[in-house]
Parts: sequence; structure tokens; C-alpha cells
Amino acid sequence: MQQPDQRRRLVNRHANNPLLTAFDWPYFVNTVFNPGAIRLISGETLLLCRVEDCTGISHLCAARSDNGIDGWRVDPQPTLMADPEHFPEEYWGIEDPRVVWLPERESYAVTYTCYSQRGPGVSLALTEDFRHFERLGNIMPAENKDAALLPRKINGRWVLIHRPVPAQGRAHIWMSFSPDLKHWGDHTLVLTARRGAWWDANKIGLSTPLIETPEGWLMLYHGARVTPAGCLYRLGLALFDLDDPTRCLQRSTKWIMGPEAAYERTGDVGDVVFPCGYVIKDDDDTLNVYYGAADTSIALASGSIREMLDWLRENNTPGDPRDG
Repeated sequence: MQQPDQRRRLVNRHANNPLLTAFDWPYFVNTVFNPGAIRLISGETLLLCRVEDCTGISHLCAARSDNGIDGWRVDPQPTLMADPEHFPEEYWGIEDPRVVWLPERESYAVTYTCYSQRGPGVSLALTEDFRHFERLGNIMPAENKDAALLPRKINGRWVLIHRPVPAQGRAHIWMSFSPDLKHWGDHTLVLTARRGAWWDANKIGLSTPLIETPEGWLMLYHGARVTPAGCLYRLGLALFDLDDPTRCLQRSTKWIMGPEAAYERTGDVGDVVFPCGYVIKDDDDTLNVYYGAADTSIALASGSIREMLDWLRENNTPGDPRDG
């Protein structure tokens, strides 16, 4: 019988995991998890972390590291707080950021979940330094989440990946388009949740922002399979056309990472691995994926983009990969 450590792994957990916990914070918090990630011009890795305090409401706080592994310098105060007075959609906090550098705007775009009294929606803010933020407000009303921008326009329009949730039925991944980052339309279904016993049945969502490769936009997405013990979050891959990102080229039949380590199985919400950000190393192939573990801590897993693309070609859905 094949032993677990003999399986081919596309992503490997770092030996220092978990990298960050609530005990690393300079002020008292309950948990830290689901960080957006970006490599700054200075070479530092910045994690924009979701921080939940003891009210249960979340805010965002930045942590910086020279090597992306240790020596983290955490902002002494929250980096971005909810502002329900001016943005009522943030009444119950802000969560799960994803960060993308927009060369055309010379700024970082932060998409995050705003938690309103009507449920979660998608908000957008721009920043040049992660000190000052220009809030563009709610761009996708509730219920919607798991959103990120593409880093450049496609045919003159910005592209947003997001996951609306219907009142009943399955939850799928969509793309929407905008000329100005404020007005969004042409909402297009791009990846559907499968049915039945699949690992990604009934509910899927974007994990990290899409990764531009010569073969297409590589997507890491999560499937939340409902089990008698609760939801089980795992990660899979999909590939989209560079010029028409609504066109899904390949979709993995298998998941590539699921909760396994003790810090992923046990926490405030057990059996969850939930990436929101990545950094590509200087070799242009090694992918450092930062993820929330059990809604309690922040961990790191690494893999090769080239190997992921090769694996996806061998393990993709026949026919239309959007078909659930």
C-alpha cells in the first residue's frame, strides 16, 4: 500500500508552518488567517491578513518579511478597518483580501469581502503604500465574495473574478467587466460547481488571484464539499484563455491539496485550507501560496507552476471543463 509521503505532491507545506498566529500580533486578537499576498518593489513579501478580534468582527492588518518566511514585522495597529459610517456595507467587518498590482494605475488593488447586514459582498480599495487607501466601495452586492482582479485590462476592460451565491442551489465562479473599476457588467459564468460526490460539488470559489502563464491564466480554486462533519475545503486547478479569460481550457478532475496537518484540521473552523495570495520567486516558476489554516493561523505551501500546468494537462475534465 502506498504510504502518504510517497504521493506525488504539487504543493509542499513549509517546515515552519504555521508562519503566523494570533500570538505574533502586537495587539490582542482571536485569530489571523486568509491573507492576501504581494511582493513589493523593495523585495519584501507583504501579507494583508484577515484578523478577527474577540467581537467576532474582522479587519485587515499587514505583516512584512524580507524572505516571506520569518522575521515578520506586523503593523502595530490595524492597517484597514471597517468604516460602516461611510460604507454601510462594512457594518460587520471586512474579510479575505486579495491583492493585485495594477501597472496601469501604478497602485495595488485590494478586493475584499465586506460583511453587511444583507450578507457578504465585494469591495475594492486602491493603495500605493498599504498606509493610505482609496476606497471605491461595494462593487458586487451581497451575496458575493471570493473576488480578485486580473492585473491588466482585456480588450480595454478590467476583469473581476467573483462568486455570487444564489438563495438556493449551487455556487459558481463568474467574471464581470468594467471600463473604470466602478461600473460592472457583462456578468459571465466561467466555472460551475460539480454535482454529487465530487470534491468540488455544489460550491466553489476563487482562491488566489489568477496567475498569468504562457499557456493561459492559471486558477487555484477551492471546493467546499458538504460532509456529515461539516464543509471540507480542498484546492484544484483550472486554466483560462489569455485573450478571452471567460473561456476555460482545462479543469482538474482531482484536488491537489486538502486539510491534512494538525493546524489545518483543528481550529475555529476545522478542515480548511484557504489561500488568498501568492508570491512568485525569482526563478519565475516557484509559487509560494499563503493560506489560512482552519480559520486560525497562516501557513505557506510551495510548488512549481510548470509542474502544475503539466499535471493539469494529464488530469483535466474531458469535454467542456465548465460543465458541472
